[in-house]
Amino acid sequence: MATRTVPTLQDLRTAPKVLLHDHLDGGLRPRTVVELAESTGYRGLPATDVADLTRWFRDAADSGSLESYLETFAHTTGVMQTEEALSRVAAECVEDLAADGVVYAEVRYAPELFVTRGLSLDAVIEAVQDGFERGTRRAAEQGVRIRVGTLLCAMRQHARALEIAELAVRYRDVGVVGFDIAGPEAGFPPTRNLDAFEYIRVNNAHFTIHAGEAFGLASIWEAIQYCGAERLGHGVRIIDDITPAGEGAAELGRLASYVRDRRIPLEVCPSSNLQTGAAPSLEKHPIGLLAAMRFRVTVNTDNRLMSDCTMSSEFARLVETFGYGWSDVRWFTINAMKSAFIDFDERLDLINNVIKPWYAEVE
Repeated sequence: MATRTVPTLQDLRTAPKVLLHDHLDGGLRPRTVVELAESTGYRGLPATDVADLTRWFRDAADSGSLESYLETFAHTTGVMQTEEALSRVAAECVEDLAADGVVYAEVRYAPELFVTRGLSLDAVIEAVQDGFERGTRRAAEQGVRIRVGTLLCAMRQHARALEIAELAVRYRDVGVVGFDIAGPEAGFPPTRNLDAFEYIRVNNAHFTIHAGEAFGLASIWEAIQYCGAERLGHGVRIIDDITPAGEGAAELGRLASYVRDRRIPLEVCPSSNLQTGAAPSLEKHPIGLLAAMRFRVTVNTDNRLMSDCTMSSEFARLVETFGYGWSDVRWFTINAMKSAFIDFDERLDLINNVIKPWYAEVE
């Protein structure tokens, strides 16, 4: 990976970026959390001062386990139980991503988490889509182009995956581009949801699976070989099937070879992985070796609130840690755009007319 110049954080904010793994309920503005708590009557916030709440989310997420990390979402989902709140959060999500230079994003959420006050699943989806559309229009009014696709998640510890998969197909012509399962991996293997994945496949729809974050190779193997996942959410534990062979070389096991050979995209979220214990440090994060061995690695935020990050800050940390340059940022970005769940023509348009021309100017 050749480097000509070292991108700064400010430079990276202007670069076109592609985001495949971002949770709607993990990316709220702290001020919005406070204001929605007040307007909706939610009383469970650990702090109502915006600065204090920002620190609380980051510190609480720095738990070292996925299960503890997921507990922080009780507060964000708690304030997102009305159509107005869902639409506002979705619109602000698009605006924030556009301001950070993201030109294409797939934002995911689990509709079943937002029905405690009586909303139907359809009402949840329609409110979020309304917000995404408003955010896209607002960005366009500022002269910023962004395309957002929705991924609908089912919670793997519940029993509604087929129902959510059916919704993903029903709404695919109005912005939903795919399906996912999320939640705790340990004890909830992806094979519990085979009927949902089969439904998605027979309807020619797309899906990714959270796998290989908190659980090991078995989770990845099941997601790919039994469920047919097109992408892996995180997938960093594939490193467990790679053996260092000295002097920078490594030997790939059968599963790692399969993932690399088939070009199965890895939705890697560096900061989040450190918080959940999937990697001990950024220097030792699997992304360095996986990128060097040319797996189809993509860079993502996961939860911008909990990790206090943006796409630009994630890239800036990788630049500092691994010495990446513009050619590397471009490589990660094109990997992501190739792996998106939108039509080939749309992907090609963004690669050839937005991404490549911009990077050609700086490389």
